[in-house]
Order: sequence, then structure tokens, then C-alpha cells
Amino acid sequence: MSHPPSQPRTPVFAANWKMSHGPTETGAFVERFTARHSRRSDATVVIFPPAISLAAFAAAASDRPDLEFGVQDVHTELEGAHTSGISAAMVPATGATWALAGHSERRREFGDTDADVGRKLVRILEAGLRPVLCVGETLEERESGRLAAVLETQIREAIRPLDRESRAGLVYAYEPVWAIGTGRTASPADAAEAHAIVREQLARAEGCDAERTAILYGGSVKPANIEALLSGPGVDGVLVGGASLDPDSWAAICAAGG
Repeated sequence: MSHPPSQPRTPVFAANWKMSHGPTETGAFVERFTARHSRRSDATVVIFPPAISLAAFAAAASDRPDLEFGVQDVHTELEGAHTSGISAAMVPATGATWALAGHSERRREFGDTDADVGRKLVRILEAGLRPVLCVGETLEERESGRLAAVLETQIREAIRPLDRESRAGLVYAYEPVWAIGTGRTASPADAAEAHAIVREQLARAEGCDAERTAILYGGSVKPANIEALLSGPGVDGVLVGGASLDPDSWAAICAAGG
């Protein structure tokens, strides 16, 4: 298994385009975004286009190696009769170097369990990709006082199949489900509390590197709140949905904290 090395907590600005921007729109986006975004040596910018747009992104950003990209999901199996599935082993040939696992929409719409997420992480790491493990609670879970329990279970079960070396290579994204696409945003204090819970869990988990692991915030991030969110203790970057679809908005977000 190929294991990405543990890295310092360089800020990460990640864009999850979800089911938006086909190949034509992707080319236009990259052209406008790159005209507005200068390379940052102090941060990582990574975009997760839909799978159908990976080749278009790679072509459009061929002269901007500072812009990294990845896939939004992979299958738990390496190959076989799995219509619409994408094997992690197929991904490196596209030039993509990252992969999401456990996004709340995969959990809610497709029934991905914590065990499924763990199997996907194994495949992602086998392929030499850098995984982003998404965790987060629903509004009902938060209001009933189960924030810590939910995050701890999601992390524990997802990393269970990983060996010690693999665990140190993960990036985490805390995404309060109640704030995704709703316009509601966790306050910097809310985000800091959840990120502290995640980091505490990593400190207790064998093989994890809590102090060097980047934990991103995701949930209705926009140019108007990015600076406040990044100011929260333990917030090492963001995973952005809707606001990353507009190149001007995304450029403004990627300029934050510089």
C-alpha cells in the first residue's frame, strides 16, 4: 500500500463541485479562476470536480501545477460489475491526487456506512491518493448533545481498517450537516469546538498524528465568513460547496488568510 506522508498543517482550500460543472463549464471556470488567483506557496488549493469533468480540469489547468484536484468518491471494490462505480485504482491516470470519503451526501443519499467509508479509505490509500475523511453531525444529533459521540464513532469506525502509517496520512473535514447548503453556518466557536473534538479523538487513536493533521471546516462557507472561520482555533482550511462554483467567489475564498 502506498502511504502519503504526514505533513505539516498547511492551510487547505478545497472545492467540492458536487453535481455541477460539466467539461465545458469546467474549462471556462479554470480560465477565469486562474486569471484571478495567483499561486500561493503557503496554502494548498484542491478542486473536486464531478468525475466526467476530471479530464477537462486536467487539460485546462495543465499550466497551473499549483492547482490540485481529486475525485468526490470511489467504490469499495477495485474492479468488477459495478455500473457507475469508479475504482480508486483508475484515478491516478487522470492526474488527480486526492479523494473524498464519507461526505454527508454520500451517507444520506447513497447509504454509505462508516464501514463503507473505511473500505473506501483503504482503496484510496492503496492508489496513492490523499484522502479527505468527512465527518459531521445532523441538527438533531447536535441538539440532543451527541456531537462528540457522533464524531468519535465516525472517525473510529472509518479508520479501523487502516494501519498505523496510513492513519497519519489523512486530512479531515468537519461538516455540520445542518449547515450544508442551508445558508446556516457554524460560528467560529462552534467550528473550533468540533475541531477540538476531532483532534482529541485523533490524539487517542493509535497511529494518528493529531498535531500535524489538517482539519477543514465545511458548511455554507462564503467570502463573507471565510476570515472569521479561519480564525477559529484548530481550523486548518475549508471544504466549500456552493461558493466554489463561481470562480470570482472561489478566488476570494482562496485569498483568505494570506
